[in-house]
Amino acid sequence: MKVLIVEDETAAYINLRDILMEIDLAINIMGNTESVSQTIDWLQSNPVPDLIFMDIHLSDGSAFNIFSCTTVEVPIIFITAYDEYAIDAFKVNSIDYLLKPTDIHEVRRALDKFHKLTHQETLQYIAQLTRIVSSAEYVEKILISVNDKLIPVKLKEVSCFYTSMDRTQVMLKDGHIYTYNKTLDNIFQTLNPAIFFRANKQFIIAKEAVEDITVWFDSRLLLSLDIPVPERIYVSRNKAAEFKKWIVNSDTNNAIME
Repeated sequence: MKVLIVEDETAAYINLRDILMEIDLAINIMGNTESVSQTIDWLQSNPVPDLIFMDIHLSDGSAFNIFSCTTVEVPIIFITAYDEYAIDAFKVNSIDYLLKPTDIHEVRRALDKFHKLTHQETLQYIAQLTRIVSSAEYVEKILISVNDKLIPVKLKEVSCFYTSMDRTQVMLKDGHIYTYNKTLDNIFQTLNPAIFFRANKQFIIAKEAVEDITVWFDSRLLLSLDIPVPERIYVSRNKAAEFKKWIVNSDTNNAIME
C-alpha cells in the first residue's frame, strides 16, 4: 500500500511513520508534504498513492484549500490537534478522523476501515469529497471591533496582517491600522491562499501589496509593501521558492479582489 503523509510537524510525521511501519512493514510511504502548495505540487507530479494521511492545519492554511486547486482522487484519513475540525472532516466523508497525538490503535482502526471499502464505496467517497470542497468559499470581508462599533473591512483593502506581543493588527492600503482579536493562524484559515501568503510568524501579506522583492545575502527574501510596516518582512530561504511561485501565479480566484 502506497501512502502520502501531509504533515507539517516533524515529530508528528515521525510518530505516524513509525506507527505505520509497526502495523505493516509493507506500507510504502511515498512522501511527506508540509504545506498546501507543496502538497498540490506533489500530487501533480507524482504517481497516485492509495491513501493519504492529512493534517488539516498546515503551515500555509487549511488542507481543504488543496482540493480547490487540484483534483484529489484518493481516500483520506484526516489528522488534527483541534477538535473543532472534526465536523468539517466528517462533512467530506473522511474514512476516519484522528486526533493528535496519534495512537497505534486508532491508526489501525482507520486502516481497517480503509481496507474494508469496496471500489464503489471509494468512488462515492471521493465524489462526495470533491462536491463539498468545491463549494467552499473564502471570506471577502472581516469585522473589526472599534469601541462599541463593528466596522466591515473588505479584504481587497488589506495590505497585511501583522502580529507582535500577542497583538494582531490589520493594516490597510489607505494607512488605517486596526487591532484585530484573532491570531494569524485563525485568520489565515479563512483567506484565499492565491491572494494572501503567510510570509513568516509576524506577517500575512496580500499579493497586490507587494511592491519590491530583494534577494538577501542568505537567500532570504526581503519584501517591501505599498504601506510602511513596523518591521522588515523576510521570507525564509525554505519558503523562498514557494513565495516566488505564488507571487507570479495567476488564479481565477483573484476575481474576489476586483
